[in-house]
Amino acid sequence: MFPIMLAAGFLPRWAIALMGIACALLSERFSNLDPSDAPIRLGFEALALVGAGLFISEVLRNRRLRLASEERLRILVETSPAAIVTVDEHGFIELANRAAAELMAPRDGHLIGQPIAAFLPELHHALRWEEGPQFRTSMQCRGHRGNGESFLADVWFSTYKEGPTPKLAAIVADVTEERSVSAESSPAVSNHQEGTSLNNRESEVLRLVVQGMANKEIASRLNVSESVVKNTLQQLFAKTEVRTRSQLVRVALERYRNLL
Repeated sequence: MFPIMLAAGFLPRWAIALMGIACALLSERFSNLDPSDAPIRLGFEALALVGAGLFISEVLRNRRLRLASEERLRILVETSPAAIVTVDEHGFIELANRAAAELMAPRDGHLIGQPIAAFLPELHHALRWEEGPQFRTSMQCRGHRGNGESFLADVWFSTYKEGPTPKLAAIVADVTEERSVSAESSPAVSNHQEGTSLNNRESEVLRLVVQGMANKEIASRLNVSESVVKNTLQQLFAKTEVRTRSQLVRVALERYRNLL
């Protein structure tokens, strides 16, 4: 049994089956039990060893997949220019990127482990313990920074479950200045901003920028050169009247949500 358990995490399924049968044959070869029952005993031993090996192999495979998924999520969160947080079942921040730390400005400089209610109280109430479908939606609410300042936040979030445990992931944008400028600007300017259309290439690049991809990754995904991506980004900057990628992401979430 122990050789099967040790090798199950490294061998393919067919090799585990062969190893289980070989171990059963060796066990029967050196057994002192009644030889007349050898075929039945051999069959059950082989079945038990192969089944145990395949079971352990599947458990280890699922664990590796879960760890790889968590690592991909962590990289996506940390590299995204948008403020992203995930919240565990107790309402504490589980993952947060640099943009989120800059937005919420916690006193000790670290968001992970802090209660989300201290920064965005409405998100704490969005966790769903009851049975039923999870949901994704957006809202506008009042947020609080660690230094005591408050800000107007647009929040796009979705609830999900990791096993039986409810969790939540959210993208947060500070729209205080944008709302002030929008209130002071004329309707004609507002209509011009909302009416700016994007072509297919610009929409694809914008979607991948929001996902946190670098120019090289975007070029590889779209099968174009990196210079084409840079030129498209310049077009997006001009159309959205922004200067940085983080500003572009914020505008994208506000104006082009349907395209994303």
